[in-house]
Amino acid sequence: MRQNRCRTTAALALAILVGACGGGGGGGGGSADGGSNVDTPEAPPAPPTFTLSGTITASASQAVDSDTNDPTRAAVSNDSPERPQFIPNPVTLGGYINVAGTGATGRSRQSGDVDDYFQVDLLQGQHVTMLVGDYERADADLYLFDMQGNFVDASADTGRVESLVVPRDGTYLVNAYAFAGATNYILAIGAPDASAAQDEFPSRDVDIVPWEAVVSYSNDADLPGKTPVDDKVVRRMGVEHRAGGRGRSRLLSLRPELASARQRQQRLGPVAGKLATVSDPAVRAYWETMVTIKNLRKEPDVLYAEPNYRVRALATPDDEAIGLQWHYPLIGLPEAWDMTTGNPDVVVAVVDTGILANHPDLSGQLVPGYDFVRNPASAGDGDGIDANPEEPLVASGGSSSSFHGTHVSGTVAARGNNRIGVAGSAFGARVMPLRALGVGGGGTSYDVDQAVRFAAGMPNDSNTVPSAPADIINLSLGGAPFSQATQALLEEVRAAGVMVVAAAGNEATAAPGYPASYDGVISVSAVDAQRRLTSYSNTGTRIDLAAPGGNSGVDLNGDGYPDGVLSTSATPGSSGVSFAYTFLSGTSMASPHVAGVLALMKSVNPDLTPDDVDAMLAAGELSDDLGQPGRDNQYGFGLINAQRAVLAALEATGTSPADNPRLVSSASTLNFSTGSTVLTLFLRNGGKGELAITGLSVSAPWIDVSQLDVDSSGLGDYQVVVNREGLSAGVYTADITVRSSVNEVTVQVLLSISDTVTGSDVGVIYILLYDPALDETVAQFVSGGNGRDYPFEFTGVAAGDYEIVAGTDADNDRTICDAAEACGAWLTIDQPINLRVRADISELDFPVEYVVSFPTASSANGGSDRPDPAGWARPQQLEGDGCLEAVGPGCPKNIGTGAE
Repeated sequence: MRQNRCRTTAALALAILVGACGGGGGGGGGSADGGSNVDTPEAPPAPPTFTLSGTITASASQAVDSDTNDPTRAAVSNDSPERPQFIPNPVTLGGYINVAGTGATGRSRQSGDVDDYFQVDLLQGQHVTMLVGDYERADADLYLFDMQGNFVDASADTGRVESLVVPRDGTYLVNAYAFAGATNYILAIGAPDASAAQDEFPSRDVDIVPWEAVVSYSNDADLPGKTPVDDKVVRRMGVEHRAGGRGRSRLLSLRPELASARQRQQRLGPVAGKLATVSDPAVRAYWETMVTIKNLRKEPDVLYAEPNYRVRALATPDDEAIGLQWHYPLIGLPEAWDMTTGNPDVVVAVVDTGILANHPDLSGQLVPGYDFVRNPASAGDGDGIDANPEEPLVASGGSSSSFHGTHVSGTVAARGNNRIGVAGSAFGARVMPLRALGVGGGGTSYDVDQAVRFAAGMPNDSNTVPSAPADIINLSLGGAPFSQATQALLEEVRAAGVMVVAAAGNEATAAPGYPASYDGVISVSAVDAQRRLTSYSNTGTRIDLAAPGGNSGVDLNGDGYPDGVLSTSATPGSSGVSFAYTFLSGTSMASPHVAGVLALMKSVNPDLTPDDVDAMLAAGELSDDLGQPGRDNQYGFGLINAQRAVLAALEATGTSPADNPRLVSSASTLNFSTGSTVLTLFLRNGGKGELAITGLSVSAPWIDVSQLDVDSSGLGDYQVVVNREGLSAGVYTADITVRSSVNEVTVQVLLSISDTVTGSDVGVIYILLYDPALDETVAQFVSGGNGRDYPFEFTGVAAGDYEIVAGTDADNDRTICDAAEACGAWLTIDQPINLRVRADISELDFPVEYVVSFPTASSANGGSDRPDPAGWARPQQLEGDGCLEAVGPGCPKNIGTGAE
């Protein structure tokens, strides 16, 4: 029996059908000359076919550039400050820009689409961030202007991320600009205090020496004196050689008086117009220096060009992206970390797709593991089981390296306090990576069982055991039915003192799923940022706990990014794979939160046993009760609470920390995007000791806060309602201040009102019906949406097993789910569900979200961390003209209702 985990973003980049747009025809029987009356055998009846239908949704906080390269929808120009596109705030927007003659064939390849302008109301301190999709082949910049067209700020690096900070409240023009090449991009605007990731990426605020550049030329080492290459650059750009020499870097002066008008045009190009309104001499010097250096990089003989940086000691905050890990405060991890961040002697075995061991946020966090994928075809590494659990960087058809195990491992124990990226829930503990799922996330129950045996220090097919067994085993996988062999094994594992945690599954069913439903396994369902059960999560009598699994189709905390779980991962590129951080949603993401909390408990109480944990769980000591009082089939015993769990483990040793009551909230920001009016805020005691709510106030009359379910101390759930009546279009911010007997907490509220932006729109969505057995897309449906959502319908579907994948194609390269394009699958991207078709099926509803990926510090400037492996298969692209090139005869596209 196969164990299925997922087919993540890289594998969802399935080719859009381009040769099957027309209908089929039938022919009559008869002889070749038409004159024979010989009877022909009656054709057997055609096999039955079926209809599949559903609705795809997009968050109101998502938007799309109105003039992408996809010609299927009529473009609305946003190319000038006089004709900007209006967008909401907060927002995650997907767009496309290109210099003429670059990019895939489509609407703007010949003419170019260099500028996208967006009009938006912004708040002081908000971060505007642009994530460049094809950063290896393109250079895109971000500009901010006031409504009079005056330059306010810019970010003009050459890497994957451009970001700037809004100086004051007001209405602005945000400009995405293609400096070179063609690329998709994500534009993210978030709450003023919710952009902690900004400092991780190259900032425009670096200190440089104005009017200077450090340059190195190609092949000049053997040329004497001042090289001809140097002379050519000096003549073209109007620069002056100051220091350095052949075979090494040179220091060039870029002083403006050195350049003629023609040379100034060479230095600045079209950007000169964008900088024309800069009045501050220091600001102008900075940006003219940066733009000149970018144009120096275009010179064919220039190996590299960069600013002459001023160097000084910097105080950099730790784990810059931890502010985007909303899922940690939701379960009290910051308070738990006051007691322990984990002990390196505590080990969590992650049985999954393997690991990217060189990821900078996993370096030093691993103990030796093993690869138990015995089928070489599935393993993708050329052999069967071996001692290397590294996930191979290969792809085949619709399957590819998924980096699922790397994402799960990061949630358990990504390095903390290392000034980069994210942190794990138990970042002081260690991970034992065990590979049991092969390429595309598939595996067998036997291979998984061997990995579990290894983790527990029991005999297994590797004929070896770890130097010390794992304390906890995480299983973010499923798909097999009940197995007596596996149940017996897990009972042995538990008897050996090892705790096992498993994802409940993403099928939205109450039927038992395995391994989560085995006796002795902690089964974990998934909640969103509002502590509500997610639409995909399994439920049922075997659920023990809930944990954050995320919902990437919404942005309820207003940080400008989807509310998925952010963790370690990687992204493929033309030169290999770059280590990164990505958002995923699923019970696979919920389970490692619980495994990490158990690692914290084991760190303060090494003698803790599975029976001890079961007793604490049943007593309500590990969780905050949700749903019906006591245990229920949605949340089990409630949402895991790390602070309470660690305290319970510590007190079981006979020791207890001093009282330290502290009021904390479930969110620091509540985002009421267009159309939403009600959200929930949970207030709790994040420490030990007595605490009571003494007062609550709001700073704006359009907010109303009322008690939903609170205890005698005033702690619990509060309902927050906003009233848009009488408010003009714009973005509003206000505070909810809650005072307690110990401290006070302030929660920011964001409210968006628009009279120009309605519904949810991510552009044209292509819904693909994928046959895993054939490893190909067998049908396509094109939906332009109806202003609210994207209905779809497949007719004439033969009986069989299928997956449904959907996404946009902003760059028109005939491949959906590229970087910075919207993507989704039924029920989740993390785990597309195998749909068995034997009858008509309706209500196949699921969301799409933008594919968002942050670089690691080592790859933020576009560098690849791994060589391009031999045999790396790019997402398949089908040959032929047609559907996406133009809408013409034989290739109908009924935009708005969709067409196969």
